[in-house]
Amino acid sequence: MNICGYYPESINEGEGLRAAIFISGCRHYCKGCFSVATWNFDYGEELTEVKEQEIINDIKNNPLLSGLTILGGDPFFSAAEVSSFIDRLRAQAGEIPIWIYSGYTYEELIADKNSAEYGLLARCQVLVDGRFVLELRDPSLLYRGSSNQRLIDIPSSLKEDRVVLWEPALSFQ
Repeated sequence: MNICGYYPESINEGEGLRAAIFISGCRHYCKGCFSVATWNFDYGEELTEVKEQEIINDIKNNPLLSGLTILGGDPFFSAAEVSSFIDRLRAQAGEIPIWIYSGYTYEELIADKNSAEYGLLARCQVLVDGRFVLELRDPSLLYRGSSNQRLIDIPSSLKEDRVVLWEPALSFQ
């Protein structure tokens, strides 16, 4: 698995101060994608054990972080590898809240409860779902690019067996 970006601190990819990892590879090919280069699974650098440990150390040693956000590309195209990374991260750093972005919808990701994609989803707290749709682009939206995309509270959605939208804890007014 390759990563095409890592930010130890970001305020753009979810609520609070978050680490952000961009996973290489995507097959959604959204028109107007802001980072076409990330479609290539070989783009960026390999997430070696050494690089992974550097990222884990950054996260566990930064008490200011609100969590980790995993984007791409689309991390669900590397679901098993991303899940393994999350497991190693949490084994060393504790229960880190994780946001994840995908061009898949929540409904597509829960369709097969035995899939690697479902396993990855269940490890995360918030899903930003849906393909970017250029015609629905709205730069005023919080943490997403087009109005079809949703911010989903994953644990509540799985528990209630329906989509529960995430509500911000922070007020921007």
